[in-house]
Amino acid sequence: MAKNLEKRFWEIDFLRGLAIIMMILFHLLYDLNYLGVYNLNLHSGFWLFFARATATIFILLVGISLTLSFSRTKTIQGKIYLKYLKRGFKVFSWGLVITLMTYIFLRDCFVVFGVLHLIGISIILAYPFLKLRFWNLLLGIVFISLRIYLKDLTFGFPWLIWLGLTPDNVCAVDFFPIIPWFGVVLIGIFVGNSLYPGATRKFNLRDLSKSTIIRSFGFLGRHSLLIYLIHQPLLITLLYLLGIVNIAQL
Repeated sequence: MAKNLEKRFWEIDFLRGLAIIMMILFHLLYDLNYLGVYNLNLHSGFWLFFARATATIFILLVGISLTLSFSRTKTIQGKIYLKYLKRGFKVFSWGLVITLMTYIFLRDCFVVFGVLHLIGISIILAYPFLKLRFWNLLLGIVFISLRIYLKDLTFGFPWLIWLGLTPDNVCAVDFFPIIPWFGVVLIGIFVGNSLYPGATRKFNLRDLSKSTIIRSFGFLGRHSLLIYLIHQPLLITLLYLLGIVNIAQL
């Protein structure tokens, strides 16, 4: 039984790997635009949709993965909230490292509350919702709807920017506030509890786990945190080695 509970679902690793590839591509384009190599419009049209789709896939999978982890751990051992607290704090701490590094190099336009901050907090906040199903779908829609209401509003204080209450003239890259993105996590929990109840696949799916492409994407998906942490320094180094950027641009 324990061995079965530890089984990974290839489609989840594959989708997470796909999101990682999409993220790297978008960040490569962002770097080229930021460094003045190309003049690209990344804040509207197709590339804005591409960035939103990438983030949505990745964050939706956070919710799905939490249901799988909860189902497996619940069966094997009790008192699991401490596990989520530690995991969430670990991911959030890496987010703080990203904040510090981007503040050093980008100064005024740095990562205030990025995707790692969001995932870390979401892992902690999601625990009471992990047994729910349709309530998560409803609450997820509420969070997303609140963002639609708040998107044109600005506030005279910065202290709740992490929640989604943005101040005037804020400049933040990789910005993923609780409203609306925790709503995407909740919808992911709904999807996970609906499609993978008890950490078992409820639908039929052809086993493609032996495919080289699927395995390659799955490898990326299983190491998504490490890849996220190192991909930007590697991209900048690669651009420098290729002669696309020089020291003066960095």
